[in-house]
Amino acid sequence: MPSIDKAIDGWVQRWRERVDLPLRVCWGVGGGEPARCWDLGTFDAPRVVITVRDAAALTALLDPSLDSLGEAYVEGRIDVDGDIDDVLAMAHTLVRRAAEGGTAQPTLLQRMVQGFTHSRKLDREAIQYHYDVSNAFYAEWLDPAMVYSCAYFEHGDEDLATAQTKKIDHILTKIRLQPGQTLLDIGCGWGALVLRAAQRFGARCVGITLSQAQYELARERVAAAGLADRIEIRLQDYRDVEGTFDRITSVGMFEHVGLKHLADYFRLVRARLAPDGWAMNHGITTTDPGDGETPYGGGRFIDKYVFPHGELPHIATVLRTMQEGGLEPFDVENLRRHYARTLQCWSATFEAKRERLRAMVPERIWRIWRVYLAGCAWAFEHDQIALFQVLCRPAGRSAQELPWSRRWIYGDETPAPA
Repeated sequence: MPSIDKAIDGWVQRWRERVDLPLRVCWGVGGGEPARCWDLGTFDAPRVVITVRDAAALTALLDPSLDSLGEAYVEGRIDVDGDIDDVLAMAHTLVRRAAEGGTAQPTLLQRMVQGFTHSRKLDREAIQYHYDVSNAFYAEWLDPAMVYSCAYFEHGDEDLATAQTKKIDHILTKIRLQPGQTLLDIGCGWGALVLRAAQRFGARCVGITLSQAQYELARERVAAAGLADRIEIRLQDYRDVEGTFDRITSVGMFEHVGLKHLADYFRLVRARLAPDGWAMNHGITTTDPGDGETPYGGGRFIDKYVFPHGELPHIATVLRTMQEGGLEPFDVENLRRHYARTLQCWSATFEAKRERLRAMVPERIWRIWRVYLAGCAWAFEHDQIALFQVLCRPAGRSAQELPWSRRWIYGDETPAPA
């Protein structure tokens, strides 16, 4: 213990010379009440308390990065008490100052993209790892329709459920969906978009997912809505879809495709799209022009614990590979502020129900989702990642077929209910 005390004493002294944080670090290895605590600032009461439960966690504190701190928390090597927003703010301060001082590893923005291997089997396993946690678990902190993607806060004062409905309508209005048209939704989640497309816009829909849990609940919802004659939900890989569709949507799915496969992905979308059709790709992008990951180890944490094999392209890469795939981008909209707000809503609900959620899943899963939701809200707020909707059509068509303006998207021209 004396050697541990000496090491932590020196670490605390170095940090107190650089920061003044309402942060307390306690030594609680062995369980029970902490044997000793150290303060990294001058305060009456700490806003965040980190309790070390395993001596192995000291390396995460001595050389902090978002992935090392996140891993220590997820694996139970440290406990963290405090408001989750305060926790994230102090973690970012520590890793940023460590990087500035040259004591941390280089950020992932300075690292070449590693490029994951993708196959039908690996992609299916990655999707099932993330989405098959439990329908009941997701239902606790998502909106009633269980829309697990960026909402659209048109005026900024909408509640989450309203903003999610507006997001779906925003997409379906952008693609000019008309009654009787066919729609393919790649990565349909729990079915919210295809249900809305059939109910309000009168479309005939196919929704595909690789998640068994999503597939089962989406089918139940379609049947309950009496729309089984207009909506088909499939447990299917996007590469195995056949036929053509008047409209195609992909919401929060292409992040799983892989950077090396984006052109092929868009080429497949083009092959499934009718010659005069419209497609919408709604997905998360990195803000690094080199297609690098988020800084300070955040990307490594996501790779390991949240989205295995997920890769984020820059919007420039999206547009280039879309054109390579035979699609012409027509409208590009950045919804970064909207996703920051969406994640703040999810995280706030998660925190409000955290003990209930904690009882529903293993402790490790609970910790992963807690830090993941709050951490992503931070990343969107601080321009580390973004969300783009890209509306596109088959390339090579006559200019006479293109609209003169975007009035139908942002003006008063809205489709009449079916």
